[in-house]
Amino acid sequence: MTRCVLNPLPTRDAVAVQGSAPEILPELSASAKRINVKKLLKVPYDLTGKHPGSYGFWFVIRVMFFMANQFIFRRRESDNVLPTTGGRISVSTHINGLVDPAVILCTQKKRVIALSRHDLTTRPILGWWARRFGIQPVLRRAEIEAGVTDANQARQINDRSMMTVANCIGSGYSAIIMPEGKSHQDTRLHNLRTGSIRSAFVSAALANARGNSLPMIQPTGLHWRKHYWFRTDHYVEYGEPIKILDVMSEEDKVKLLDGEWVEPPFKDVIELRDNLYSKLAQLGPDAPDWATFRAWKLMAHIESFNEGKPLYSLKDEVIATRKIRESIRSENNQQKLVDCAKEAAEILEQKDLDGFSVSPDLTIHRRKPLRIFKAIFGFTSIILLLPITLPSSGIQTCLAYFLANNTDEGLDARTSYFLLASMFSLTIIWPIVAIISMIIWKTSLVYMPITFICLLIFYYLTASISLVSYDWITDCLEDMRRTKLRKSSEGEMFTSLLLDLKKELASLK
Repeated sequence: MTRCVLNPLPTRDAVAVQGSAPEILPELSASAKRINVKKLLKVPYDLTGKHPGSYGFWFVIRVMFFMANQFIFRRRESDNVLPTTGGRISVSTHINGLVDPAVILCTQKKRVIALSRHDLTTRPILGWWARRFGIQPVLRRAEIEAGVTDANQARQINDRSMMTVANCIGSGYSAIIMPEGKSHQDTRLHNLRTGSIRSAFVSAALANARGNSLPMIQPTGLHWRKHYWFRTDHYVEYGEPIKILDVMSEEDKVKLLDGEWVEPPFKDVIELRDNLYSKLAQLGPDAPDWATFRAWKLMAHIESFNEGKPLYSLKDEVIATRKIRESIRSENNQQKLVDCAKEAAEILEQKDLDGFSVSPDLTIHRRKPLRIFKAIFGFTSIILLLPITLPSSGIQTCLAYFLANNTDEGLDARTSYFLLASMFSLTIIWPIVAIISMIIWKTSLVYMPITFICLLIFYYLTASISLVSYDWITDCLEDMRRTKLRKSSEGEMFTSLLLDLKKELASLK
C-alpha cells in the first residue's frame, strides 16, 4: 500500500496540482519570520482525544467571537450546518485572515480546534488566548524555503499538531482548517495542501478504533459584500458534507493510538483532495479576476430584474451569481457580453457602489430622503456619546485602524485587526476603563461589583449605538455617491450599458 509520505518541502511531483490551481507561496511577514521554537514546543497538545484548550475559556472566547462578529459586520447570514454525532472538519477558502475561521465558529455549536500559522500561538497577549483556545501551530513550506526553520523542526511540530487535531476530530470535536495553507487575495481557489486531508483520514481511523462515529469534511463558502471593508455583510454557506472513510489498517491504528503519526494511503489522499477542491471551488467566486466576478454579480442583478425577483440580500446575490457563472461557461463566444458587464461594473466600483445600487428600471437608485435625517441623528448620537465611547472604545479602534493601514500582512489582515479590537474590548479594555472610572469616582467597595457589570453593559450599548449611527452615515454617503453618478454622463452611459446587457442576457435563455 503506497503511503502519502510527509514531505516538508513538497514539489509539484510529490503533491499533484489540482488542475490549473495557482501554486503561490505566501510572502512572509516580519511576524511569520520570527519563530520561537521553545514557545512552540510548549503549546498545549493532547494525543488521547481530549481537547488541549481550556474548557472554561472556550465559553469566554466564544462570547468574544460573537461580539466581534456583531461589531465588525453589519448583516450576517448563515446556512444551518448539518448536525453530526462525529467530528466535523470545516474547510474554506482563505482571503480574510483571522475573520475567516471566526465567522465559521460563530455558526457552529461544537467546540472547535484549529491549525494556524505558528506565530498566532507565540505572540504577546494574542498567543496567550490562542493557546487556551487550543490552537495548534504549523510551520509552512514558505517558512522552510525562506530558511527561517529547518525541515526536521517543522516536521516535529507539524506531526504533533496534526495528531492533536486528528485525535480531537476523532473524539467528536469540530475543526476549522484552511486547506490552501495561506491567506490570499485571489478569486480562484489555490492549490490545496494535503494536511487537512491526511488529518481527516487519521481522525477517521482513530474514531473507528475508539468506537466513535466517523467524522466528515464540511466544505464551506465564505462570502462578503466587500471583504476588506469595515461593517460589510457576510454569508456563510455550507455545501454537501463529504464522508470520510476509514482506510487505515489495524496495525496503523495501533500506532496512531500510541501517539505515532502514520501517513494514510497516497491514492486515497489525492482522490479526496481533488474531490474537496472541486466542491470548494464551486462555493467560491471561481472567476479569472475580481473585475470579472464583479461583472457576474452585476449580471445577476440584471437577470433578477428580468425575472421580476430583485436580489435583496448577499445570499440572494451569491446564488444568482453562481447561476450566471455556470450559464456563461456553458455558452460559447460570450466574451463580448462579459466585457460589457465589466465596463458597467467598473463604473460602480470606482464610485464604491455595487449591484445593490441598481434599480429595476436599470438606473441608479434615487436618493432616499429618510437617510439624511438618520445620518444627522446618527452623527449627533456619535458626538453625544464621545465622552463614553472615546475612553472605552477609542484606543483599540484607533490602534486597529492604524495597524490595518500599516501592516505588512497584506489586505487580508485588514479586518483581522478590527476583529481583535472588538474581541479584546470586553475582556481587556473595558474592564480596565471601568476600574479606572470607579477609582476616579471613588466608588464604595460594596457597590463596585454591580457598578463594574453595569459599566461593561453601558460600554457595550454605547458602542452598539455608535456603530448603528456609523451605518446610517455610510448609507447617506452612499446615497450621495449614487445621486452624483445618476446625474453624470457616466450614469447615462451606465444605464445604456445595462440596457444592452439586458438584451444580451435574454438571448442566453
